[in-house]
Amino acid sequence: MTFGGAYDVDKDSPVKPPPSHGDDTASVREKVKLSRSEKWRILKNITTISFAFMVQFTAFQGTANLQSSINAKDGLGTVSLSAIYAAIVVSCIFIPTLVIRRLTVKWTLCLSMLCYAPYIGSQFFPRFYTLVPAGILLGLGAAPMWASKATYLTQVGQVYAKITDQSVEAIIVRFFGFFFLAWQTAELWGNLISSLVLSSGAHGGGGSSNHSYSEASLESCGANFCVVASADNSNLERPPESEIFEISAIYLSCIVAAVIIIAVFLDPLSRYGEKRRGSISAQEVSGIALLAATANQLRKPNQQLLIPITIFIGMEQAFIGADFTQAYVSCAIGIHQIGYVMICFGVVNAVCSIIFGSVMKYIGRIPIIILGIIAHGALFIVLLFWRPHPEHMWVFFTLSGLWGVGDAVWQTQINGIYGALFRRNKEAAFSNYRLWESAGFVIAYAYSTTLCARMKLYVMISVMILGIFGWIVVEIKHWRKEMRLKKLEEQAKNPTPNPPIVPEISETDDERDELEEDIVVTHL
Repeated sequence: MTFGGAYDVDKDSPVKPPPSHGDDTASVREKVKLSRSEKWRILKNITTISFAFMVQFTAFQGTANLQSSINAKDGLGTVSLSAIYAAIVVSCIFIPTLVIRRLTVKWTLCLSMLCYAPYIGSQFFPRFYTLVPAGILLGLGAAPMWASKATYLTQVGQVYAKITDQSVEAIIVRFFGFFFLAWQTAELWGNLISSLVLSSGAHGGGGSSNHSYSEASLESCGANFCVVASADNSNLERPPESEIFEISAIYLSCIVAAVIIIAVFLDPLSRYGEKRRGSISAQEVSGIALLAATANQLRKPNQQLLIPITIFIGMEQAFIGADFTQAYVSCAIGIHQIGYVMICFGVVNAVCSIIFGSVMKYIGRIPIIILGIIAHGALFIVLLFWRPHPEHMWVFFTLSGLWGVGDAVWQTQINGIYGALFRRNKEAAFSNYRLWESAGFVIAYAYSTTLCARMKLYVMISVMILGIFGWIVVEIKHWRKEMRLKKLEEQAKNPTPNPPIVPEISETDDERDELEEDIVVTHL
């Protein structure tokens, strides 16, 4: 169905309408009437979804960071993590757009969050036939969950920008920054729980600092670490079952609490025009067309150029969560120290996320991304040459914190780029983001047990360099388009008899979409 204009479902992109003698699209679509005081309710919803994800990922991040160490036998932990992200890749292609259209954003969030519970519960009885299927279920639920979150933040960001007369791009990045502030604190709470339980038990020596080590065993840590050669390291022994059960019970409660928070306190997105009559999002199209939207997103040049940097984001998160914790932390100072070191990562990541989201409107995203490039480049050099040692505890925390700086840059700015460039096709765009980020996780976990840490670092450096080149091209294309738009605006304001020819700007995803046209701000 079309309303004055046309929407090419096969190409998943807006098409300029032919000359029409009927009602135009804007006159037929239902308007969203909101008062300026609605901004406070929007901020409440942003806080709610951010807090729920923090509680949710307190459980998941805490569990995931321990997998390569507590389930190291036969690589069970990393295999289960690989299953999670492989399932996310499949889910990103086929599930999010269809599920979100059918269930709406809010209830997609609730159902998807529940899919995390079986994986946490499987920690009570970790076997290949329990952890791997549970990981697959988690992965299938994760893609629509993240796509729903991103769609919610982007859409309410557009509404908030219209109400407050601010830049849509700046508001979207700020909302993502606040979200990642809360989300990254999950590293703090999840790791604090695991560290307190493990350190107080027999495995941590009841908090004793009498930790023994041998110089010979330390030679195999750091960049020299290889999973196949680490069997004799006493630091990698599995903690007592009672301690793992206690941790898992706490984490399982967190999952249930997160679902309740979303169900009770989050306003449905329909309040902000999710299903407006006459809008593209309300049109009844076939399930096959909805499923094809994610794949069709790949036809966009900007999306293709952003693939390498998105893959790198997944790879660097997989490295800090699995390889750094195992090859550097567990190997040199013990499993019970993982949580404390990762707390530093989470705190710095959270603080930087909100800072970068706020300052972006003053300095732009390019200086922030350059900071991320410098941070991770320096880290890779240090990790290649530094030999971890228990007497250098401050180095573990410093490296973890610097990794948090770099990760905060990628999480906020690349999410913001997706939100700004692909506002007309939010579900498909963020499904692609999660797809390629998950592909990075899968790649990292796939070679986790076969490559040594040094080679993993070389691979990540190569992918980061490729991703940086792709990002630079995207920024150049975006800058050129902005320049052409400014020239067209100047021509319109100051018409001349023989104006210079400016190339026509084709309608693309990063222009104002129909939601921004349909918001009516009242002064009640």
